[in-house]
Amino acid sequence: MLLGALIDDAGNGASSPAERVRDRETMQRLAEGDASALAAIFDRHARAVFGLALRVLEDQGDVEDVVEAVFAQAWSQARRYDADRDPVSAWLLTITRSRAIDRLRTRQTRPNTAPTATERALVELPDTALAVDHLVVLAESATRLRQALTTLPYLQRMAIELAYCEGLTQTEIAARLEQPPGTIKTRIRTGLHRLRETLTE
Repeated sequence: MLLGALIDDAGNGASSPAERVRDRETMQRLAEGDASALAAIFDRHARAVFGLALRVLEDQGDVEDVVEAVFAQAWSQARRYDADRDPVSAWLLTITRSRAIDRLRTRQTRPNTAPTATERALVELPDTALAVDHLVVLAESATRLRQALTTLPYLQRMAIELAYCEGLTQTEIAARLEQPPGTIKTRIRTGLHRLRETLTE
């Protein structure tokens, strides 16, 4: 599901070094209050933000609200952006994932609205800045991400694939692997950390 879709798209949103430098310069202008910089960031990254929000929410109205909120947050928090930590694309996708999951939680509180399996899986995943969408940006290619996954210990890789590819919740993964939910959560979190280390070497 989510991981599979992101791996398939990984090469499509990769940034060249020149584009990353331009993004950093644009974010500096944005932090200084330049409205044209927001338009430039939107033009460059709106498609990726929209795509991730759509995969999570699967509802056009909710997606449009999330996209608007993401770029509003980028405008208001531009001074907090740390260019030495993340590419702009990873920063925006992390905000998108957080906003989309918040919207899922809101959706689940509506009367007579039962959460889907995908919604339960996304909401129950570890809330970490090392989300898979972030790793895809670091990988810059589907092949490199697949190779990084093969370096993980079997049980960590299995837990991540069941969560992000099959959309299982931590409880469902625990039942499938006959392990405590806390162990599954730790394996996913540790596996994501190892993936980031591999992709940033």
